Amino acid sequence: MLLAQIEQYWEKRAESYSQVNQHEFATGQDQIWFQEIQKHLPKERTLKILDIGTGPGFFAILFARQGYDVTAVDYTEAMLEQARENAGELAKRIHFYQMDAQNLDFPDGMFDVVISRNLTWTLEKPQKAYAEWMRVLREGGRLLNFDANWYHHLFNEEKRKGYEADRERVEAMDLEDHYTCTNIDAMEEIARQVPMSRIMRPTWDVRMLKKYTEGQIQVDEQVWRRVWDRTEQVNYASTPMFLVSAIKKSTVSEWAAESA
Repeated sequence: MLLAQIEQYWEKRAESYSQVNQHEFATGQDQIWFQEIQKHLPKERTLKILDIGTGPGFFAILFARQGYDVTAVDYTEAMLEQARENAGELAKRIHFYQMDAQNLDFPDGMFDVVISRNLTWTLEKPQKAYAEWMRVLREGGRLLNFDANWYHHLFNEEKRKGYEADRERVEAMDLEDHYTCTNIDAMEEIARQVPMSRIMRPTWDVRMLKKYTEGQIQVDEQVWRRVWDRTEQVNYASTPMFLVSAIKKSTVSEWAAESA
């Protein structure tokens, strides 16, 4: 089962992935991220925020520090353990749940903001995930999804050339290679099976979100320039991260039918 394979991979990767988040906090990159995200937040002082695929807790901690009501979910218990550890005393103020991003156990309209990073591409049913994320947003709530065309180089020759050029540049600059320092064979095996590896985004994301909201949908394909550090920019030059944001405006009523 693919979902079990994905869970097993991230269970093993939890500790090393947590070190990435710890580096972001230690270097002040977290503040750069929050300044970027803050531009998109509703103006209310009190917000209920859902961090989906929280991993080691980066976004959850970021928002909890600002005093927001934060709920964080992840499919792997090892990631949640890392998130609680990274949060320290803040863990008492964050609601952690082990949950599938494609099947959320929350009522309709519960959250003001739903946020995610580097998750959608790993999902078996990303369209269903989008339906669920929009479902749990309140009317006027905001979806913020940061992602990239990860592993598209496995299916696209031009992307492959870019990927190989990135690896050469990383080596020439004596930087840590963020691909080869992981279990690349296991990750590529998963990437070949999930649908998003083959689809050019964010065009697909916009098309899917239009099924679930009549509200404004925006794409920022330059956000990586503002939130990634130098090492990330070199590692992923051919795979720039984008932001897809959407405001929930419901004239669409057939949530269950669309997300089935």
